[in-house]
Amino acid sequence: MASARARHILAPTEDAANDLKDQIAAGADFAELARQYSTCPSSQRGGDLGSFAPGQMVKEFNDVCFNEEIGVVHGPVKTQFGYHLIEVTGRQD
Repeated sequence: MASARARHILAPTEDAANDLKDQIAAGADFAELARQYSTCPSSQRGGDLGSFAPGQMVKEFNDVCFNEEIGVVHGPVKTQFGYHLIEVTGRQD
């Protein structure tokens, strides 16, 4: 069965998400920024969401996790929860 692994940072605004993405691009640690700034409970795990199957996440999040490049920070991706920076860390078909 297909699955993906990802970590994310959930920010309240697109500007906040873009600022965090710029910090990551400049060399900041994704997990450390997630612990400090993400508004999701996964922040305690550095944004790690573990493994999940297609359809378990909201559509916008799911589409990135199962279609976009692994190991790249994608986003901001807007969902009903806010703005996500998503890094797909693995995928199995």
